[in-house]
Amino acid sequence: MDLDTPTLPPQALAEAASQAMWSRDHAAHALGMQRIAVAPGQATLRMPVRGDMVNGHGICHGGLIFTLADTAFAYACNSHNQNSVASACHIDFLAPAREGEVLEATATERALAGRSGVYDVAVGVVGGATVALFRGKSHRIPGEVTASVPPAP
Repeated sequence: MDLDTPTLPPQALAEAASQAMWSRDHAAHALGMQRIAVAPGQATLRMPVRGDMVNGHGICHGGLIFTLADTAFAYACNSHNQNSVASACHIDFLAPAREGEVLEATATERALAGRSGVYDVAVGVVGGATVALFRGKSHRIPGEVTASVPPAP
């Protein structure tokens, strides 16, 4: 890195990476997700449960809850501006979510070593019950989320 190149502190870098991802994240937009917060190793997103997200039991489809959790995981593991993808994930469904409710997923980095990371995501109804717990494992791949400004040393 050139010594004259400006750098960003970790929080600003996390926000820049989040914005770069958000500008290309068509799936999150289609599902009505909102970014609530991002920080190094952390991300919180929300998603309203719409009528077209409800399954034959009248509750939010588990695949859509998984998608919200996976998306929060993606924003958390890419918050260091190093391209990262999922290598494995697991979800436990604890309670149903219903049409009209808003789900919030908060991802937290638990471990980061070499090219691997482990992240926990709690998904709950805003103001209500936890509906799912998700654990994702990330693998860093070549490249940066945004090449606009390198991280601070």
